[in-house]
Amino acid sequence: MSGFERLSAYQPYALAALRIITALLFIEHGTMKLFEFPIPQGEGGPLPPLMLVAALLEFVGGLAILVGFLTRPVAFILSGQMAVAYFMEHVPMGFYPAVNQGESAILYCFVFLYLVFAGAGAFSVDKRNA
Repeated sequence: MSGFERLSAYQPYALAALRIITALLFIEHGTMKLFEFPIPQGEGGPLPPLMLVAALLEFVGGLAILVGFLTRPVAFILSGQMAVAYFMEHVPMGFYPAVNQGESAILYCFVFLYLVFAGAGAFSVDKRNA
């Protein structure tokens, strides 16, 4: 068995690290909209309804992904949210993601889509209930 094949034993832990770091970064987008922390996102004042829904999905969904609770269905919803966000907010600013600043939306979309298929990995509420 080669050294790289031995790494397969650590796959659930690598998956957990991907899930946890992604969730922490994603939650921050929600806190910027809801609590203006660490910086405000937008123009301040009350959030428009669609932005409020996005902020709640980012914050609450991010927390669920962080602890690995209902990972697959939550990740499915968040992947869809990021696809919608990309096409509604970024594509109108230009075709290329580097131009329209949509790289993170695309990356979140596909990381969450991966979690739909891979599950939560180690250190998750989902694993405890399995």
